[in-house]
Amino acid sequence: MASGTENGIGALGIDGLKKRGSFWKKEDFLPEESFQNWGNYVKALSNTKTRLKDRLLTRSKDCIELHEMRAQSEHEMKKNLNWWDLLWFGIGAVMGAGIFVLTGQAARNNAGPAVVISYLIAGISALLSVLCYTEFAVELPVAGGSFAYLRVELGDFVAYIAAGNILFQYIVSGASVARSWTSYFATLCNHSPDDFRINVSSIAEGYNHLDPIAIGISIAVAIGACLSVKGSSRFNSIATILHIIVMIFIVVAGLTKANPANYDTFVPYGIPGVFTASAVLFFAYVGFDGVATLGEETKNPGRDIPIGLIGSMTITIVTYCLLAATLCLMQPYTQIDADAPFTIAFEAVGMKWAKYFVAFGALKGMTTVLLANVIGQARYFTHIARTHMAPPLLAVINEKTGTPMNATIIMTVANSIVAFFTSLDVLANLLSIATLFIFTLVAIALIVRRYYATGETSNADRNKLIGFLVLIIGSSIATAAYWAASKDHWIGYIVTVTVWFLATLGLNFTVKQAKKPQLWGVPLVPWLPSASIAINVFIMGSIDGPSFVRFSVWTLLLLIYYLLVALHASYDAAKEIERKAEATQATNIEAGTTK
Repeated sequence: MASGTENGIGALGIDGLKKRGSFWKKEDFLPEESFQNWGNYVKALSNTKTRLKDRLLTRSKDCIELHEMRAQSEHEMKKNLNWWDLLWFGIGAVMGAGIFVLTGQAARNNAGPAVVISYLIAGISALLSVLCYTEFAVELPVAGGSFAYLRVELGDFVAYIAAGNILFQYIVSGASVARSWTSYFATLCNHSPDDFRINVSSIAEGYNHLDPIAIGISIAVAIGACLSVKGSSRFNSIATILHIIVMIFIVVAGLTKANPANYDTFVPYGIPGVFTASAVLFFAYVGFDGVATLGEETKNPGRDIPIGLIGSMTITIVTYCLLAATLCLMQPYTQIDADAPFTIAFEAVGMKWAKYFVAFGALKGMTTVLLANVIGQARYFTHIARTHMAPPLLAVINEKTGTPMNATIIMTVANSIVAFFTSLDVLANLLSIATLFIFTLVAIALIVRRYYATGETSNADRNKLIGFLVLIIGSSIATAAYWAASKDHWIGYIVTVTVWFLATLGLNFTVKQAKKPQLWGVPLVPWLPSASIAINVFIMGSIDGPSFVRFSVWTLLLLIYYLLVALHASYDAAKEIERKAEATQATNIEAGTTK
């Protein structure tokens, strides 16, 4: 095997970048030995089965993610952020246009005034995922977020499938918010949402409303994200505080027109309607996972990350519930507009001028969501590139700014292309599946982290852990399937929920925890992560069948790329890191420095 310094894994193409400036070559994208020539590639393909088995069974280690992986980026990210920055990043990442659109749909069509309960249920489920992310982010404060967590606990292959869905989630989410920004900007200028788009009749419907403003706002936000994460944090904090002020105005002004009679029929669609609405509203809480990718730039992860993540989600839940309650007090649920609920509600009570505050608040919220989106996705991509599952060129950290500039630019280009052409109606549910799938994997990984340690956990405990996890996941899927098939009957839930409860109880009392968190940990393990699995899978059961078909097709495409490229690139990179670690250990032994 050729040395890494000769043809590239040791060099990664990253040191070469510095020497060659901005001229990119093949080695910047595929520097691994398997891709040096066609002979090597054919040989690598012939070893696919062996390499796949290796990547399926091998787990990364905390120290590798914290040290060796960071070293792949040549320069360090700057540790500029504290709990205050993370708190506002969390609020800014989540509190966007969703509250202004989804509330009307859920109240009118599913829950009525009980939409406030639906928001609370969705918020609690989101908070469970936040808790799982927080423990990992404190223990592994790296840019890879959930990708790094899954590499450590569930292995490279699962982490790769999650990574593909993470990047898809961010691209679609960023493009969707950018297009919504155009719509609200047009409303603020007294125009209809499509007035600032270019209609091209020769292009297929759904792709023919070209949106140059969406590209402009995406580029502007990306420039800020490239220049300085601390500067981006200051902007985000100011914009998000203004956003909260607008939310307070909506609540106070709306309550002056409150009519308690609108709550006479509080649950018009019954309990099933409340849960259906909570499934819809869950996605108003999505975005917090990007904050976990800022761990590498946080001054004191053990203190700052829990305050930032949990604090921001708590504030968001309270704000959403207050806004939903205010809306239903202003108008009977049957009169709430599904597309522009707050704007129409203020017009209906004689406060037409207030729509400008609503539009302004939405623009502020969407701008901070875009900023958090591009910051999060760039850091995910950076860590994915460090493992060579993506081109290592994207792992480079700019020496002057301390930011992943290459990854930010590439992801902004992808966002802009999708935002320019696509209305994203078809992709919305696919985005939802990808998000819930990742949240579920992180909860599973947390249980594995607590109850399994290589070389310490007995075979009996390992087998019981696997059995209980299968029962927890299986009963969660059965509950979701029963909900989708028969929402008017409850007998099946007695069986599925009982199995889930007994499996979690068995895990709690019969399997010894192998690892305790050193700084901050999720309370009530395994109950809370197990509940997170059940709720995430349950919400997935409310998504339409065609979206699962699209999800399967997307996952198949990811698998093809993995078998042809990412598997071999990451295998070579991992072996090079192992050789370096062994060489370092041998040097330390020779020098008498090992303990």
